[in-house]
Amino acid sequence: MARRALHGVLLLDKPVGLSSNDALQKAKRLLNAEKAGHTGTLDPLASGLLPLCFGAATKFSQVSLDADKRYTATLHLGVTTTTGDLEGDVVERRDVAVDRPAINAALTRFTGALDQMPPMHSALKHQGRALYEYAREGIEVERATRHITIRELKVIEWQQYTLILDVLCSKGTYVRTLAEDIGTALGCGAHLSALRRTASGPLTIDTAITLEALAALTDAER
Repeated sequence: MARRALHGVLLLDKPVGLSSNDALQKAKRLLNAEKAGHTGTLDPLASGLLPLCFGAATKFSQVSLDADKRYTATLHLGVTTTTGDLEGDVVERRDVAVDRPAINAALTRFTGALDQMPPMHSALKHQGRALYEYAREGIEVERATRHITIRELKVIEWQQYTLILDVLCSKGTYVRTLAEDIGTALGCGAHLSALRRTASGPLTIDTAITLEALAALTDAER
């Protein structure tokens, strides 16, 4: 079947386990589209809103790339890992003895304009190679801090070892690094155990479609 010249934006609810490009290619095949691109990478461990631009709409993908993003971030308190998330090996386990005032103080500290150090386990390039490739070889690369802004940082739920946050942040923010920094501020350490993007600029997850739902539609419905 010949590829179709589709023009527009599909709001995809990306599942955990797929890279952003894998999700894009699956949607592109289902829609039999000629040209497509995604707007802002979500790690395989993250789920949620991934706007996909088709045809002429790819010209405007930078608008979504530059937009603020909103996430639901789940922090596992008391455990630090080599990668700052579930994929890494455990580095340290500590007792968790925090209270709500301490959490509120930490969130206040990390709200506003910040300088953030990109993690080694990231896709940022250094001399043509992704940083995570160096990290896997045990090589630490010197890297510059980034200017970011955390516009909102609120508690959704808190139990002893689990802290779920609503995060509204500028582009280029590493929520993994934010999770680690909050854990350090609380004195117990933390890593990011789950991440879900709920908004990108004015676009929200409640209007997004899953790959399974897209696959269940007829060709005409798609």
